[in-house]
Amino acid sequence: MSDHCHQRAAVPASLIDALRGLLAERLSTAPAVLEQHGTDEGWHAASPPDAVAFASTTEEVAEIVRLCAADNVPIVPYGAGSSLEGHVVALRGGICIDMSRMNAILAVNNEDLDCRVQAGVTREQLNEYLRDTGLFFPIDPGANASIGGMTATRASGTNAVRYGTMRDNVLNLTVVTPDGKIIKTANRARKSSAGYDLTRLFVGSEGTLGVITEIGLKLYGIPEAISAAVCAFPSVEAAVNTTILTIQAGIPVARIELLDALQIRAINNYSKTDHKEAPTLFFEFHGTEASVKEQAEFVESVASEFGAEEFQWATKAEDRTRLWAARHKAYYASLQLEPGKRGMPTDVCVPISRLAEAITQTQADCDASPLTCTIVGHVGDGNFHTLILLDPENPVEMAEAKRLHDRMVERALAMGGTCTGEHGIGFGKLDFMEAEHGADTIALMRAIKNAIDPQGLMNPGKLVPGI
Repeated sequence: MSDHCHQRAAVPASLIDALRGLLAERLSTAPAVLEQHGTDEGWHAASPPDAVAFASTTEEVAEIVRLCAADNVPIVPYGAGSSLEGHVVALRGGICIDMSRMNAILAVNNEDLDCRVQAGVTREQLNEYLRDTGLFFPIDPGANASIGGMTATRASGTNAVRYGTMRDNVLNLTVVTPDGKIIKTANRARKSSAGYDLTRLFVGSEGTLGVITEIGLKLYGIPEAISAAVCAFPSVEAAVNTTILTIQAGIPVARIELLDALQIRAINNYSKTDHKEAPTLFFEFHGTEASVKEQAEFVESVASEFGAEEFQWATKAEDRTRLWAARHKAYYASLQLEPGKRGMPTDVCVPISRLAEAITQTQADCDASPLTCTIVGHVGDGNFHTLILLDPENPVEMAEAKRLHDRMVERALAMGGTCTGEHGIGFGKLDFMEAEHGADTIALMRAIKNAIDPQGLMNPGKLVPGI
């Protein structure tokens, strides 16, 4: 992972004046605001923008983009700042467009199971709004991320094994293109054969092709029955083999989460839980009372074959909430294992049949390292994460963390996997793009980027090498 440093663009005072004329007090150049918007939850060095524009409408975003384009000034869209690979770091300075005030839920179509939201709406806000409709939005990356950011990074999370990722759940987008035009990528129909699939082009584009301002989403009926369970295993391999057999048998489990023994210790300390300190699977089953019972009995029988202990059940809503809240705080819990250190989080995804091999080899690397590492995984779809604790100012620790990180990614690629299942590329994983896709595929990505953003102003230095 090289340091992708770039020369900062000069931002003319006349542009700042024009933006202030448009936004008044919603344009900030306060150092604390700039610093906040120049970093994310990851370990990469901060690089603040020159100003932060708090937009409130799509038309306002379009005007900000037009003003920046006229002066050749970079633009970095910003959601909740919860990304992990430097997506919002202003590598070349410029103007950050903060979408947090664009947080209106524009329409909910109960009969069609869809809704339309502004990009600043957060995952938790949307589900709170939907609570009385009997519907919910299932994509759950853990952080209370913005829907716009989740779309831009093609997020997934704990429910992806049952409900898919953002790629599967976005129906249409409103996007401001790099020349300040406002386009809509599709209508509300569930499928279409009308032309290029522009919706999928922008989903996962990480702000490099335009600014997503509105999103049409699929919704789902809240299941009649939801049941969660926790189960400890004698080894990580036993837990993963239980997962593989469950998926191969076609059991429609909603969530299967793996936590290694050290991660369980961290969660117990941080969230005051009392799980056994052993490799553990968290399950959640959705459906009718009968189907949930059938799913659970099957998984329990498979788990027992691999030496698992009895399932600990959480059927009440408040118990399930407590269980998943502890899982979602795994990142912060791990950081408390060595207070004062930063976390280098990384994720890979491999074909499900190679998952046990990938995780056990990664764990062996971690166990042999002087650095503290925890492993968690959305293992139902072959995706797992390692959090490596380190002092970024210590070159020996940085070198060792990068070695562990690179081995994990190279192993995943050799198994037919990907360098990132859900965190995205940003600039943190830029160096692996060519190894994963090949030079000709990267050249095509670069051609798409250059065709849509010929000035190279949209979140430069991210996602595609050499732009």
